Amino acid sequence: MKKKMTRRQTSQAFWGIVFIMPTIIGLLILNYYPMVQVAYQSFCKTGDFGIGNIWIGLKNYTKLFHDPEVFRCLWNSIRYSLLSIPLTLIIPLALAVLLNRKMKFRGIYRTVFFLPMVCAPAAIAMVWKWMYNQDYGLLNHLLNAKINWITDPKIAMISVVIVGVWGALGNNMILFLGGLQDIPKDYYEAAQMDGCTGIRAFRYITVPLLSPMIFFVLQTGLIGALQLFDLPFMIMDQTSRAWPSVKTITYLFYEYAFEQSNRGYGAAIVIFTMGIIGILTVILQKSEKKWVFYE
Repeated sequence: MKKKMTRRQTSQAFWGIVFIMPTIIGLLILNYYPMVQVAYQSFCKTGDFGIGNIWIGLKNYTKLFHDPEVFRCLWNSIRYSLLSIPLTLIIPLALAVLLNRKMKFRGIYRTVFFLPMVCAPAAIAMVWKWMYNQDYGLLNHLLNAKINWITDPKIAMISVVIVGVWGALGNNMILFLGGLQDIPKDYYEAAQMDGCTGIRAFRYITVPLLSPMIFFVLQTGLIGALQLFDLPFMIMDQTSRAWPSVKTITYLFYEYAFEQSNRGYGAAIVIFTMGIIGILTVILQKSEKKWVFYE
């Protein structure tokens, strides 16, 4: 038989529920209710003058799977992910390894690399837009060239990736640095006694013990990259011939839902994107056991 809860235990359980209720209510109102609304609207057509919803079943999804623009924008999001995620793993990890050593001005270096995280996105976009300017931009001045960084469809995505990687350096570096400082020094000392130093120690000690943090950065980076919206929107000119090469699936949702007031089709694009992100997340979670090591 189950023991009855004492008065003290009942009181603790009651106050525990009271304290977590604001979080639960916030999640229901701010997260789950909008998600249900979006799912419902994906089966509807927005009424005249943007008022009301008219049930149309699967017509939005039928249109979506026959719309070449959806898959072009999806490919742009995937292409951004493939180009940016490896760099946002390798470069911050290298910087974290360097800054984990004893060196002068280490605190200043950490602050400098973390600065992009505290800058306003609009200000960052404005500065990079100036740096990318073909006529008087800093990059073309340093390279002594006239490269169309944000107007050439062939390199516009690379320009967006550069800004995205630069913006993610500080946050990922701090995460890796925290993971490195949690690795016991005893492992390195024992490895040094066996002649395992340098690259071998990094490969067989640092990477395995840092793999949970690498997995976390990879997963959150993938989700963020597939939801990319602000960088192309603020850096690129939407009338430029290079715009179609960087237009993402998230911007396509914004275009239909807010610019064209077709919320039903926009909601279908959101559900489609969420489904892809969910599938990729499940695949990553399934693969976690094969290469992520926990102490």
